[in-house]
Amino acid sequence: MSLFVDKLKTQIAKELIISDEELLRAYECDALSAYRQLPLCVVLPENVEQVQAIMQLCYQENVPVVARGAGTGLSGGAMPVADGLLLSLARFNEIIEVDPHQRTARVQPGVRNICVSEAAEKYDLFYAPDPSSQIACTIGGNVAENSGGVHCLKYGLTVHNIMAVKLITVTGELVEIGAESLDSAGYDLLALITGSEGMLGVIVEVTLKLLSKPLCNKVLLAAFDEVEAAGDSVAGIIASGIIPAGLEMMDNACIRAVEDYLHAGYPVDAAAILICEIDGAAEEVDSECRKVEAILKAAGASEVRVARDKAEGEIFWAGRKSAFPAVGRIASDYYCMDGTIPRKHIGSVLNMINDLAEQYHLGVVNVFHAGDGNLHPLILYDVSIEGEQERAEELGGKILEICVEVGGTITGEHGVGVEKINQMCVQFNTEELLQFHAIKSAFDPKGLLNPGKAIPTLHRCAEFGAMHVHQGKLPHADLERF
Repeated sequence: MSLFVDKLKTQIAKELIISDEELLRAYECDALSAYRQLPLCVVLPENVEQVQAIMQLCYQENVPVVARGAGTGLSGGAMPVADGLLLSLARFNEIIEVDPHQRTARVQPGVRNICVSEAAEKYDLFYAPDPSSQIACTIGGNVAENSGGVHCLKYGLTVHNIMAVKLITVTGELVEIGAESLDSAGYDLLALITGSEGMLGVIVEVTLKLLSKPLCNKVLLAAFDEVEAAGDSVAGIIASGIIPAGLEMMDNACIRAVEDYLHAGYPVDAAAILICEIDGAAEEVDSECRKVEAILKAAGASEVRVARDKAEGEIFWAGRKSAFPAVGRIASDYYCMDGTIPRKHIGSVLNMINDLAEQYHLGVVNVFHAGDGNLHPLILYDVSIEGEQERAEELGGKILEICVEVGGTITGEHGVGVEKINQMCVQFNTEELLQFHAIKSAFDPKGLLNPGKAIPTLHRCAEFGAMHVHQGKLPHADLERF
């Protein structure tokens, strides 16, 4: 493969290529560090033409390609492939244009999420998807994983907030999908690309939808003595017809970790807290806040606080967004899951997670987007203790299988990557998996883009013994290539 690197140097300046083993270590994993693999080389192109040249050469030489943004992913989706090229888009970090009249922004994929709203702020606009990692994660990665955030309940995921993408195909062709209008002709390929985890093309530009800042907003914090009551109140708020801008939940272990880390004033004796944000016109916000407060108290809230001002509301949210680093202070390692369930099952599923945690002798801290049922259990373990990482991974898989059993999914926004590939066998049947493979083949006939991620082979599902794949047996001999 060193011959390939030599050919690559004839196409791209050698200073844009990393092949030294020690330097490659920085790229061997994403934020899910449980999975590691050194790539053959890393390339940091500076323009679209260079990306096209790289893709054309890789296609000719049958070299796998994994595209990478900031490496903040949590499913191993950006983990390199052995004897493959890792394509870093870190230098594609320009906000090309903010159009306040069209309320759009054209950005390169390496632009950090928070930078978009900072650029739009002077026009009283903002970009809605706001993952907890928004100070570091990039727009390209957000599109690849269909990221959400604390405000996704009202304003939607990434797929609801982008209008067009430009991407390079596996053969090096530049194509544009979507449009800057409200709709575009043909199949909805934009939705197909969003959440495709780098398996269908390399994104080099994204047109984002910007929104007007709400005229008013208020943040409420409610404490509960029982987790089930907190879960029931979530369903009650949505059933009332109120759609909060954000509705987040933390259990007691998370509350204590965050309070010790940030001193946000959280009630540390509560079994769970909810953080609810209402926005809109001032009269509407006041009215809905009163209704939400009544619903929370009727559901059994022991305390309801309405933020006295913007500063206090920001403190409430700062605690929620600091949950991951806060938990990092109380455990040697943690494993972050990402399942989604119907809201009505929040309380019962949390109880099942606690039961599983006791069976596996591991701690679990729960923090999640309660409004859309997107759970983020953080499984605490110590990698230095033999077998604990394996137990944590097995526990994580069981949690995801519970999500499927109650009518949910194995991922809300972190993607499948390599982490959840076995649980794909649990959620989807043979025919569905074949359709996924067919779509992948249509875009990438050689299977060079991010291979081994997201879509399991039927052989893998047979080995895993998944419940939906004919009791672990391949249905037809002619499907064995999958």
